[in-house]
Amino acid sequence: MMITKKSLPRRTFLRGVGASLALPLLDSMVPAFAAVRNSAARPVPRLFTGYVPNGVLLDKWTPAGDVLVNLPPTLEPLTPFKDKLLVVSGLDDAPAFPLPGEGSGAHVRAAASFLTGVHPKKTEGADIRCGTSIDQMAAGVLGTDTILTSLELALDANELIGGCQAGWSCAYANTLSWRNPTTPLPMENQPRAVFERLFGDADNTTPEARLAMIREDRSILDSLVEEVADFERSLGPNDKAKVTQYLDAIRDIERRIQLIEAQSDKELPELMRPTGGIPDTFAEHAQLMFDLQVVAFQADMTRVVTFMMSRELSPRTYPDLGIPDPHHGLSHHQNRPEQMVKLAKINRHHIEQIAYFMEKLDATPDGDGTLLDHVVLQYGSGISNGNQHTHTDLPIFVAGGRSSGFEGGRHVRVPEGTPLTNLQLALLGKLGVPMEALGDSTGRFKHLSGV
Repeated sequence: MMITKKSLPRRTFLRGVGASLALPLLDSMVPAFAAVRNSAARPVPRLFTGYVPNGVLLDKWTPAGDVLVNLPPTLEPLTPFKDKLLVVSGLDDAPAFPLPGEGSGAHVRAAASFLTGVHPKKTEGADIRCGTSIDQMAAGVLGTDTILTSLELALDANELIGGCQAGWSCAYANTLSWRNPTTPLPMENQPRAVFERLFGDADNTTPEARLAMIREDRSILDSLVEEVADFERSLGPNDKAKVTQYLDAIRDIERRIQLIEAQSDKELPELMRPTGGIPDTFAEHAQLMFDLQVVAFQADMTRVVTFMMSRELSPRTYPDLGIPDPHHGLSHHQNRPEQMVKLAKINRHHIEQIAYFMEKLDATPDGDGTLLDHVVLQYGSGISNGNQHTHTDLPIFVAGGRSSGFEGGRHVRVPEGTPLTNLQLALLGKLGVPMEALGDSTGRFKHLSGV
């Protein structure tokens, strides 16, 4: 057999009618005799941020010791990944506390400061001001070679106008991502809109044409059948298996979106994109959005994703869990046992969705490991005790990221008063994003790679 040094470019696309399909990292993208880590096709670091509002029940979240053996009830769904998990206790979000005379607004300040480390300006008008968020700092470095510099996603409806809490703009509550101190980024909750953003190709067709294609029940992949077949004939067995797995995942996502749309009578506003629908349950919606994130990471369409599992002050209920009470109301449980049982169930349900995401990442090959090895996840809330609106001792964990030198299997308690931004500054460093300071940071968290 003759071996050449020719290889496919890492940026290889298949193009069809109204679609542009990026490919995952394949063996044939690695030059002959070159290790993946030394080639242009080497796996890249990625950042995922997950956020939940209203705090958690800390006694059901916080591990008992320094080594993760038996995870507490809320985190128990992450047991298969405890060796990749670092739970950090004691971190504070001081910028979320009110300034003298500022009054209420704990929820909007928590969301606005979570990734910025900056206290937002109190206003209901257009003169909003906060800070640049760390996901956008990371996107400025990691996103220079990707189709999308970042993805900002949510499960609740997004509104960036109007007032949401006693003199505070909704822009502060409904996003985590700030391109700069005066530009909040809207978060998309429609699966169809995300799918079209990833796979639709505005250069080759108009939005109207894509809409017609969807209405005809024509799959995006159907327009690529011939090119996919020609391309696969040039691949080895291992690459064929990777491409088949990737295309099957895309087709499954598209099928689920079409089914949801067929069952839904909701339509998006006139935004020049196809009509859409939202899955009936929180879990179905979350898992569909997570599947979209996996393929986006797999094909290197983006390296930065920020995901609000729910927004602060959300009236969301969980009837599929037998909980008709709004999450926000349950967080003000006043130590009533029946309310706390429901809140604990919601807290755990959120973690079950993160476990689903991590399982998908861990099952997806990427270079010399899996996507989970090459994604740094941070997850938590800007509120610890929702009953008291506290912003100290936040529920925070980081996970994955083996290729970045991350060491899991541990619970670290930091000294009182340690800013959340110290941890986030260290995460940026692991991702190769050089920053000397961030918001209210006082130094760099020292324990990502061991004590």
